[in-house]
Amino acid sequence: MLNFDISSPEEQTIKKILESKNDAQSIRLKRYLAMPDLSRTPGSPLEEVVRRAKEVPSLKNFDDIKIPEVVPTKILFDLFNMPPGHGARSKSDTYYVDENNVLRTHDTVFWYYYLNHPEIKKRIENKETLGAICYGKVYRKDEIDRRHMNVFHQFGGWLIAPDDKKKITPEDLKNTLSEIAISIFGNINFRFYDHNFPYTDPSFEMEAEINREWMEMLGSGMVRKSVLTNLGLTGYHGWAFGFGLERLAIASMSLPDIRLLWSEDPRVKKQLKLGQKFVEVSKYPPIVRDISFVVKNDFVPNDYFDFVRETAPGIVEQVELLDKYKNTEKFGIGKISYAYRITYRSLERTLISQEVDTLHKKLETETAKIFEAVVR
Repeated sequence: MLNFDISSPEEQTIKKILESKNDAQSIRLKRYLAMPDLSRTPGSPLEEVVRRAKEVPSLKNFDDIKIPEVVPTKILFDLFNMPPGHGARSKSDTYYVDENNVLRTHDTVFWYYYLNHPEIKKRIENKETLGAICYGKVYRKDEIDRRHMNVFHQFGGWLIAPDDKKKITPEDLKNTLSEIAISIFGNINFRFYDHNFPYTDPSFEMEAEINREWMEMLGSGMVRKSVLTNLGLTGYHGWAFGFGLERLAIASMSLPDIRLLWSEDPRVKKQLKLGQKFVEVSKYPPIVRDISFVVKNDFVPNDYFDFVRETAPGIVEQVELLDKYKNTEKFGIGKISYAYRITYRSLERTLISQEVDTLHKKLETETAKIFEAVVR
């Protein structure tokens, strides 16, 4: 197994330009990029998931890849069967640094960087079988609740071989995934069912039975020949998989809130161990406030969720849509009314009504200013 830390001169240039900017969007992106990679943070349960997965027999000698976090759309999307107009490319779902570069939304993009490494190109010339894993932060605009964050972590792997030297089958893939499931959760029940992904065919979802409930664990499949051709590789075939580290860690520890994975509270950190059921250190009470406003019909909820996160960092547990409707007579043409319920709760202390009121008032004022909204 070799470790490849693949850098990109383009990414370094883009980050340097980003550093000089002080608009709200740039400040937000810089903060997300500066957040620690928990998959490489000793003591984090996400790092433990990675370690257990890497040690299964099927992945033991795979190359370990680290890749850029800012990637061109032509690589991230075009090469992976997500052409212009594909939903994943929407600015309501993806963080664009500029028109042509984004924060990576999936770790499958490591295929491109891996195949273009000089050492791997030599192996391909020698028609060698190639296996690699990649893990780290990915970024997607998302809703706010106790199970989702816009910055999270993925782990992906693939095995490809020359068509005329070795036959890799779906059963080989399923055996590997079974090893990973057992390494993380122990002897549990799991099952596969057919699915659809842009870069594998056939594709499979894997579910595991955790705490008597079936939970989606990962996506996988046989690598599409068309994607390999996009990447400049022919005469090879194989399998690939990817999964979210938070999902598995939360299930393993019965963790009530995804934010706990980032906590620096020693009472929390000492409990964050796979297979150990988390016990609340203290259930700080929530404070709930509602906000309703009328905006133009091009309003993007995911952008609003980002705005809420930044206005009250670390203390918004959930943003729930209560109501959404049009009334041309009341609001005018092209206007929509939204009502949200915001649950404020700190993981580390009791919030007081006065500070939440101040924060919520700021939220209302900034909502009116930034989104050209009429707060009701």
